[in-house]
Amino acid sequence: MISKNTICLWYDGTALEAATFYARTFADSAVGTVLRAPGDFPSGRQGDVLTVQFTVLGLPCLGLNGGPAFQHSEAFSFQVATDDQEETDRLWNAIVGNGGQESACGWCKDKWGLSWQITPRALTEAITDPDPAAAQRAFNAMMAMGKIDIAAIEAARRGG
Repeated sequence: MISKNTICLWYDGTALEAATFYARTFADSAVGTVLRAPGDFPSGRQGDVLTVQFTVLGLPCLGLNGGPAFQHSEAFSFQVATDDQEETDRLWNAIVGNGGQESACGWCKDKWGLSWQITPRALTEAITDPDPAAAQRAFNAMMAMGKIDIAAIEAARRGG
């Protein structure tokens, strides 16, 4: 059954591959129903994978193999709150190491062009510190990073 509200992500024939990667990489994620096209369509043939229902971190998604007309952009991203450096490294490295690319401030893209913010909870706490100077130091440290280094964020927050 399709959820009342589902995030629909457009792919160029690779929705099942992407959904399988997400299910393998993120907790509380799974591949669900795969719908094969009952007839030919502009970017595929009868029997090709048309849609894939899947969840990413508990969020219902639908991968649509719509063809090359539309690409993902940073205007949409998944933000993943991580608990420690090990989890941050594991997720970042999985995305980047599977054909993705690094970006700035904890952002990266997967090989399908979908953006991910791998955001340690420690970063969020640091940049919302009640001490404005501590928050600014942590924010400035983040601005110079690709993957977030929690120890460096905490050192900046303390003034180190």
